[in-house]
Formats: sequence, structure tokens, C-alpha cells
Amino acid sequence: MFESLSDRLQGVFRKLSSRGRVSEDDLKAALREVRIALLEADVSLKVVKQFVQTVQDKALGAEVLTGLNPAQQVVKIVHDELVEMLGGDGGPSKLATAPTPPNVIMLVGLQGSGKTTTAAKLALLLRKQGQRPLLVAADPYRPAAVIQIQTLGRQLDIPVYHEERRKPPELAQDAVRHAERNGLNYVIVDTAGRLVIDEAMMDEVAEIRRRVHPPEVLLVADAMTGQDAVRVAEQFHQRVGVTGVVLTKMDSDARGGAALSLRSVAGVPIKFIGVSEKLEGLEPFHADRIASRILGMGDVMTLIERAQQLTDEDEAQRLQKKMRTATFDLEDFLDQMTKVRQMGPLDQLLGLIPGMSQALRGQDVNIDEKAMKRIEAMIQSMTPNERRHPEIIGGSRKRRIARGSGTTTADINQLLNQFRQMQKMMKMMSRGKMPAGFPFGPG
Repeated sequence: MFESLSDRLQGVFRKLSSRGRVSEDDLKAALREVRIALLEADVSLKVVKQFVQTVQDKALGAEVLTGLNPAQQVVKIVHDELVEMLGGDGGPSKLATAPTPPNVIMLVGLQGSGKTTTAAKLALLLRKQGQRPLLVAADPYRPAAVIQIQTLGRQLDIPVYHEERRKPPELAQDAVRHAERNGLNYVIVDTAGRLVIDEAMMDEVAEIRRRVHPPEVLLVADAMTGQDAVRVAEQFHQRVGVTGVVLTKMDSDARGGAALSLRSVAGVPIKFIGVSEKLEGLEPFHADRIASRILGMGDVMTLIERAQQLTDEDEAQRLQKKMRTATFDLEDFLDQMTKVRQMGPLDQLLGLIPGMSQALRGQDVNIDEKAMKRIEAMIQSMTPNERRHPEIIGGSRKRRIARGSGTTTADINQLLNQFRQMQKMMKMMSRGKMPAGFPFGPG
């Protein structure tokens, strides 16, 4: 999402760091470019002015330009101010809870912002944390809205509450009573949206809030709408009292201005971000991690957390042992490749690795998802014995595997050759040696 802004800012700081000394004029010229980059990213003008002035004052006031590595110190000040703009470095905002359960979370927002899918994603996230959520279908107006949330509930095995011909405020009230009776400690109310904000819509969500007293009223806003998302947040906050924002479609090619403006302009924290269309694609919002991504510093913690969700400790130990003893086989390779793909699009994962976006800049790097699916098909067409002992795969087996996977024997040969090279590398690494050209030293 922040790719264009990130490229612009990294270009500014590369230019700044190429100078041995940085003068006040150099700093002001660099900050003018930062200002333009933020405005082009659709950040609020008021926020941009305040941001640039603060960075300039801190850089000059702390005598940064006369110290060691002035360019790096300017980058640190910009990073810290980005974190502050996004909500501070105190970690993600936690969900508020009621004195006694159930805890009600109301989701509000315009139609098309992704409320219903976000409700299901949030319910799944809460269940993973050991909670017992209930989804409430309180949108009787949008065609198939109730069917959509019921389908998602069945898919996730999470209960959905709905009653025909009940008005949303009464329905939400009934749902809370149902949760109390059935020991469900979270109630997620999916309210109706409109294409534009209107009085009837605001009156209804205000009435739902009055009846169920939710500790959390989360606005679901589409990141692709830019400054419109900020205006919507302000209006909902004035009329209903929003406690936080869920920013959806953060994996899109939106310019990012909404994320950078929301906290400062609307005065409410971003609590979650939607990072993919998958139901697992909802993450707590970390201001420091997003700031690091914007400046091309990567986001290792998010990468680790995504990996931990897919691999338990025993599995990690088993895999480590197999790699250490060079007994990693095609079955393990298939399992790991499937897990990597579940973590998100590969180009997005590469962006989480520090320095990777700079290393790939200007290169024609095409991460072919179809090629990965083809490799999966080839390995899945092998027998379990062939996956564990690829050395037994001869000509007739290759032809059978090629037919089963819709590939050619040349494709099978290429896969086996690449896998043999990988095994050799693992063997060398397990002995404390590094293959020629390997970019990291021992340990």
C-alpha cells in the first residue's frame, strides 16, 4: 500500500545521506520533498504541515546537523514522528471490555467498506485468543447481507444470531441476552451501511448503541477511499462516538493517506488493519511497524508472528533437526511452501524483510505465484515414498508425475535439480560451511 510513498521517501534520504555534511538548506530542501511525497500520498494538508514543521524543529533544535551521521539522525526523527502521527509506540490499542461479559463490539461504516467480512475476521481472531464470540446479522437492508454473514459463520463454526422481521436495535438487544444465556463473551454486531451517510443510518446506529452499551464502536473504513475515510470517521465520531477504526484493504495499491491522517484528524486510534481477503487477514495495528515499512526498514516482528501462527514449537524443532541433519525432503518442502503462501503474497512478505525493498529496487523481479502452484502440483503428483526419496524418481516416474501435474518431464528435472542443490546447501550449512556466494557469514 505504501510502496509509492516509501520509494519517494527513501529517494529523499538516499540523496541526503550521499552528502558528507548536511546543511540547514539541505535539510529544508529534503523536507520540501517529504512534504510533496506526503501530499501525493493523500495525507491531510494540516497533518503534513505539522509533521514537516516538527521534524525541522527537532532536527535544528537538537543540533543534529552538526553531529555524526546527520542524515541517519534525520531519518530517525522522521521515523519517530511517523510513529507519533500513526498513534504512538505504546503497542496496538487493546479492545475495551465491559465490567461483566458479554463484551459488545459494534461495527459501523459505509456500504462496501468490508464490515461483514471484518466481523467474521474479528470473530476468528478473538476465538484464536480463547474467546467465545457471537456474530449478529443486524443489516436487513443490503441484499444477501444476512446470508453472507451466516455463510461465514458456518465456514468458521462461529454462531450467528438473526431473527426475521426484527428491527436492528431490538435484534442487537436480543442478541446480547442470547449471548448471556449461552455463555458467549463477545458479541460482534454487523450494522447496516449506506452508500453515503444519511440521517436514518445515523439514527439507527445511535439507537443500537443506546440499547446495547458497547465498550467498542469500531468504524470500518476502506483505505482506498483516501481522505474520504477521514471525513467519514469524523462524521461517525461526532454522531455515534467511535472508539477506534479498522482500516481495510491495506494490501491494495491505495496511496496510504487515510492511515497517516486518521489518528491526527479524527482523533480515534486505528485498532486493526485488513491485510488480505483471507479470513485470517486481520492484524492488530502497530504504529511503529507501519512507520518502519514506510521508510523501507522492513517489519520482522509481523513476519515472525505470521510464521508462528502456522507452526507450533514441536513442528519448528522437528524441521530444524531435519535441516541440521540434511534429511529435509520434498514432503517437508511442500509443507513449508504451503505455509509461506498462507502468510500472504510473496511480494508483500519480501517487503517485511529489512533492506529487501531497497535491494530489489530497479530490478525486474517477478514473483510468479503460478510457478509456485505448478511446483505444488508436481510434488502432489508424487507418491509419499517419492517425496521422501526423490532419488528413486526415474524416467517412467517422471512421465507419470508430469501427466498428473499437467507439466513436462523437463519441469520435473528442473525441480529435482533445484531441490538437490538446496539439499547440498543445507548439508554444507549444517557442517558450518557456507556455499560460495552465500550472502551471510557463519552463525
